[in-house]
Amino acid sequence: MADEIPKSRPDLSESNVLSGSQSIEFEPLAPDALIDEIKKVADKMVRDQTTRGDLKIILRALKELRYAFKVFKPFRLRRKVTMFGSARITPDQLIYQLGVEFGRRMAAEGWMVVTGGGPGIMEACMVGAGREMSFGLNIVLPFEQSANSVIAADAKLINFKYFFTRKLLFVKEVHGIVLFPGGFGTLDEGFETLTLVQTGKRDLMPIICVDEPGGTYWQVWQSFIVDQLLNRGLISPADMSLFRLFDSVDEAVAELLRFYSVYHSMRYVRRKLVLRLNREPGEELIARLNDEFQDIIESGQIVRSDALPLESDDPHLAALPRLVFQFNRKDIGRLRQMVDVINDSAVGELQNAE
Repeated sequence: MADEIPKSRPDLSESNVLSGSQSIEFEPLAPDALIDEIKKVADKMVRDQTTRGDLKIILRALKELRYAFKVFKPFRLRRKVTMFGSARITPDQLIYQLGVEFGRRMAAEGWMVVTGGGPGIMEACMVGAGREMSFGLNIVLPFEQSANSVIAADAKLINFKYFFTRKLLFVKEVHGIVLFPGGFGTLDEGFETLTLVQTGKRDLMPIICVDEPGGTYWQVWQSFIVDQLLNRGLISPADMSLFRLFDSVDEAVAELLRFYSVYHSMRYVRRKLVLRLNREPGEELIARLNDEFQDIIESGQIVRSDALPLESDDPHLAALPRLVFQFNRKDIGRLRQMVDVINDSAVGELQNAE
């Protein structure tokens, strides 16, 4: 196949995909010390005379997060993709069948799928991926949202009372977001993910919008983004690089795999951004990056590196080559464009070999 991309290694995922949202200035606290801090916060709530209603919210949120982290923990080193879309899509619709195919294709590539666990597109993706490769993050509602038959009663089905705890898991535990046409919830989740990535509160990941062939749902949405956000200067031109639109399952799957073909993950360590790669970068590529992306380098240059000492909590990633530089931490769209150049280098090498 032309421009074929080497497959990523789903068994070498980072243990915490939110690690890039923080700089590590000192040695990280040990788990026991963090638990002590949680207890101190609880003691402060006693002194603050926190109301019963507020305490109930805090307690329920803490319980939901603790349990969800427990369920995900054994699967942390597996690549996962969250798939959003309408609960009102029916099996007779083409977009439902595309959801089935997308889930099937991702499971075949070794990726697990994460959905809301309900009907419609959520069910379609799980039908395709199968029970073993699916996570369901169900929201308890008085209507519409009961768990679908694929994930019902499975140990990987988690029920949430709060949208905010559920939405955290949708972006925290995964390595890509795929949006099918949907209602308020789908658009909310799409915009929130874009906001988290654009502001650096979530590591870079592919955000992909999928429609049926010839569909206009995401085309109209993109026109709004261009007309009302980009043209008014409310976002930067590079922010348009943070998402992709496709009306083909083949192209959408290829985009997910391409993103992790050379690029592996990112992490901030003492004001430096570490890009971990699946293959050693050549001198020509490093020179090109330093030339094309000077605008996002705060000082110094992009250099090749081994694993840094403060990355010792990810020992399974120690052998991966690195690129390290002082990123200005604001031009995330440009950083995404840099990752695209890094990944395209694999295509160039394959074409040169031919």
